[in-house]
Amino acid sequence: MGQCPTPRSGGRFRGRPKKGLQTALEAEVAQEVEALLGRQALAELDFEALEVALRQRTLRLAAHAIEQRLNADLSDEASALRCPCGNRARYVACRTKNVVSVLGPLRLERAYYHCSACGQGYYPRDAHLEIENTSLSPALTRMVGTVGAMVSFQEGSELLTELAGVALDAKQVERTAEALGKEIAEDERQHSEPSDMLPLPQTLYLGMDGTGIPLRAEELAGRIGKQPDGSAKTGEVKLCTIWSAEARDEEGTPIRDAGSVTYSAALESASALDTAAARAPFAERVWREATRRRFCHAPCRVVLGDGALWIWNLAEDQFPDATQIVDRYHAKQHLSDLGKALYGLTHPRATEWAERRQEELDTGKFQALLNAIRRQIPRSQEARRGLHYFQTNRDRMRYPEFHAHARNVGLDVARTTCPQSALCRADARSMSSVPCSKSDFSIGIAPPRHSTYTYIGDS
Repeated sequence: MGQCPTPRSGGRFRGRPKKGLQTALEAEVAQEVEALLGRQALAELDFEALEVALRQRTLRLAAHAIEQRLNADLSDEASALRCPCGNRARYVACRTKNVVSVLGPLRLERAYYHCSACGQGYYPRDAHLEIENTSLSPALTRMVGTVGAMVSFQEGSELLTELAGVALDAKQVERTAEALGKEIAEDERQHSEPSDMLPLPQTLYLGMDGTGIPLRAEELAGRIGKQPDGSAKTGEVKLCTIWSAEARDEEGTPIRDAGSVTYSAALESASALDTAAARAPFAERVWREATRRRFCHAPCRVVLGDGALWIWNLAEDQFPDATQIVDRYHAKQHLSDLGKALYGLTHPRATEWAERRQEELDTGKFQALLNAIRRQIPRSQEARRGLHYFQTNRDRMRYPEFHAHARNVGLDVARTTCPQSALCRADARSMSSVPCSKSDFSIGIAPPRHSTYTYIGDS
């Protein structure tokens, strides 16, 4: 940053009317196309090279035009303005700032004010353009947040270069994405008022899921895990998803309503001491999301999970009247895994045994399913564990009854949403042998309700 080389008010280009600017820009782009093509025959044309070159030149022209237009606007200059502290801040000078935008680099001139009462200086235009404390434009910040939530920071840097033509190194992607994640996370904590943006359907579904991801050593200190020495190598990302499924397919099975999905996820605990005055952190997150979606106001409420005890404990505590359902995919996966444990990974008997049990599950022959598992206990400890799982969740696996009442029995929203947001970040970091930090999971996975950022991963 530095002092403007010349006064902004003296003899500078002061901008064209919108239509004139658009016409001039179109004319300049047409000239660039003609210069690139020349008299070259179509058969000799390298279309890809033309696209790339023209995009670069067009963006450069647009960046120059917007830079001139913004710098010609002197509306932020005055002898004094009211400081955010409430006192008067005096005008000091015009100062420049280099900003990286989706159009390319911009050199912007802004009026600087200083308040003697609080000792702070500020730039009104920075706040208006949303470039306070950052050198990236809002649109580029949005892009960085998107790639930062989906892939590793190095891959995000490469994607921005390849797809947007913007050169940002991996560290800048990391800093920006994590700062954005913290802003989103704080927004999620501060705003839990009910939203009327989505209609209240007859039935609302709330799904919870979790999966382990590698963490940095300093964030695993004191955590009990499954390593031989009792230590942990992973932490669990927990996800809360809410959606509706009023639509039906040709067989009458409920299917997720487009645009109805919201979710929130974090590396947080779902358990708290019985004597604790407050809910566990993840329980608070679930309650905030349920409040925003008016979950408790829906005539019918369903909580879906994979059978984990913490899910049902949380559901009993917060939504005691909700119907609890074990995701049918997880239930069938348990049977498939048990078949492999009994007969071997590739033995045909494993598939045959699992398919019979899955049919019993689908048709409500639950006692026959339990008896078949019980018969395997003498030869397998896995069968004992499987029997406990199905006995414990029996009332949550009444699939024929749920189907008759048109209830959605699949947690596919969580299985697809989680990888597209939090778990993609975990996979990307672990594949590059870089364990994740807790702040990684604030990036794009907690929906920003009252900010200017889009909701990454919404279906």
